[in-house]
Formats: sequence, structure tokens, C-alpha cells
Amino acid sequence: MPGESAFVGIGSNLDDPRGQVLRGLRALETLPRSTLLRRSPLYRSAPVDADGPDFVNAVALLRTGLTALELLAALQAIEQRHGRVRSGHHAPRTLDLDLLLYGTQSIDGPALRVPHPRLQQRAFVLRPLLDIDPTLTAPGLGSLAGWLDATREQRLQRIEDS
Repeated sequence: MPGESAFVGIGSNLDDPRGQVLRGLRALETLPRSTLLRRSPLYRSAPVDADGPDFVNAVALLRTGLTALELLAALQAIEQRHGRVRSGHHAPRTLDLDLLLYGTQSIDGPALRVPHPRLQQRAFVLRPLLDIDPTLTAPGLGSLAGWLDATREQRLQRIEDS
């Protein structure tokens, strides 16, 4: 399928977080003009810069014919279908889908920033990204593996998928 590669971060810390992430992954398989190519293992992590219960996180790699903004809108529609309420920045959530990387593009617009801001500072994003592609690079950041050591103090635990 022609199109762009897109990495999507998936997270939840409310209403059965593991189940929410697995349902979010299944929802990504239904995106128009898109194919889910790979996904990372699931991880449990403590909230970063926020309060609330632990998160369950994963990353998915898509090949998509959607533009970055079309993909963002589709991800937000999935979040809404899963009961996402945007009550504040870093608030607990049922399902969070973040467009982390979109091909080799750097996007800095009012609705979307790619690479996702601070992805290089978050173990719960870096580790799953590198599980999918250990050689992954990002515009303006270079090799993502080079950033992993800076996140070693962040609690991150791989958990069972099934």
C-alpha cells in the first residue's frame, strides 16, 4: 500500500487500561486507507507530569494514505468513541492516541506537532518505538536510541498482552 509510515502512541489509565489499549489497537486496524503493520508490547508506566493511576502504553506502526491531519482527526474520533474526555492537559484518560511520527515530516501547526513534543523524554514512548524499529530516527532528534538512556529513571514495566 502506498502512503506514509505513521507511528501512533496509545495509552490509557482509566476503565481497564490494558483492555482500552488493546481495543484501541483493534480500532487502528479499521482506519480507512491504512494498514496496521506492527505494534509494540504493552508497558505499564507511572504518570509523567500528572497524577492518577498507572498507564498502560503501546505504539503502533501504520502505513496510511491519510494526510497527517486526516489521521489526527481519525485518531480523535476513535478516542471519542472510547469515552475520552479532554478535562485538562495530562488528565487521566480512557484512551489517548497520539500521532508521534509521520514519515520523515516535521509538522508545527496549531492542531498538530510532529514529532510529538517531548517524545524523546518519555520512556513509555521511546521503548515501544524502539521495540518496533531499533534504528528509528526522528526529524530534529536523530537516532531515538540515543535518547533512551536519559529516561532510565522512569518506571516502565513490560506486561502481558493477552
